[in-house]
Amino acid sequence: MSMSMDGIHNTECEEMELFQRHVAERFAELLSCTDEPEAFMSIGWLRKLLDEFLCCEAEFKAVILMGRDPFQIAKPPLDKLLPELLDRIIKSLDVCNAVSLGIDSLRNIQRLAEIVLSALDQTLIGDGQVRRAKKALSTLLSAMLHEDKDGGITKGTERNRSFGRRGNKDKDRSAAAPFRSLSWTMPKNWSAAKQIHAMSSNLAAPRGNESSGLALPVFIMNTVLVFILWTLVAALPCQERSGLGTHFQMPRNLSWAQPITALQERISEEWKKKEKKGTVGLLEEMQKMEKIAQWLLDFADSFQFPAEADKLEEVKAQVEELADICRKMEEGLEPLQLQIREVFHRVVRTRTEFLHVLDQAAKLNIPTS
Repeated sequence: MSMSMDGIHNTECEEMELFQRHVAERFAELLSCTDEPEAFMSIGWLRKLLDEFLCCEAEFKAVILMGRDPFQIAKPPLDKLLPELLDRIIKSLDVCNAVSLGIDSLRNIQRLAEIVLSALDQTLIGDGQVRRAKKALSTLLSAMLHEDKDGGITKGTERNRSFGRRGNKDKDRSAAAPFRSLSWTMPKNWSAAKQIHAMSSNLAAPRGNESSGLALPVFIMNTVLVFILWTLVAALPCQERSGLGTHFQMPRNLSWAQPITALQERISEEWKKKEKKGTVGLLEEMQKMEKIAQWLLDFADSFQFPAEADKLEEVKAQVEELADICRKMEEGLEPLQLQIREVFHRVVRTRTEFLHVLDQAAKLNIPTS
């Protein structure tokens, strides 16, 4: 029996070590992309980030749930840590909704940029084309500032916050039904920064004997979830992000956390610059578009027909770069939004599975008379 228990323990240790290694490798790969300035915080980079999260989430669930007795999951310290994870999942759903709505607002900005392209992508640019472009550019830059302030989210009704309350499984099922869609607007007083802070406020690394048990992968998954959402909020238009740069503390002495810590520090530095300038969020395509739009608006303000040949060549180069950004947005925004939906549905399913296991354990633990 001792040999059998030792074998199980060794297998569990190997699984947890492998999970830690895979998390480190996945985020190290994302960190390596930061050496290419155009890749970091771009639509393509965010898509890769979400792919890595989904892989981490699937492996985490396998480590915790597969072949495990419900009693193991319901006993300390998981009896406290898992409900905290499930609560973070509930909070994460609002963030998924908010960033998904932010992507919708990016599409509106893209359409304005395309109006600029249709006006200025001409062999001969006259007063009429410049007036049309100027109007679209002014609206575009104004929209960027608006999206950065509150994510372009209009006043809406609050979603049902009773989803997933333990103790009434029928209510859980009925409350879960509306989560097939991400179409809500956010409450006017909702804050993305406050939601992220609420998720990270009691995030503490396991200590002592807990640091080598099942508490560790739960802590890792909590950390990864908060980091992913914090990054999305920093990158995409999202309601009320003031104070987002005050990031949560990461354990620097753990090998799996080092790439995440490095990414967090890089994003925090970029966010501080952004907050000082008061410009749009950190999405690479938006940063570039803002600079081009401002340059083209300056050109339109000082335009006199006929424009000089050298100036028209500069305009052509700016228009070509703007067209490239619009192409990347056209190709990447919908897949990115679909991935955010997949994250949303995946964590809802995971929460349901854990609630089911905890419910099983509670039923098995009912004392017999």
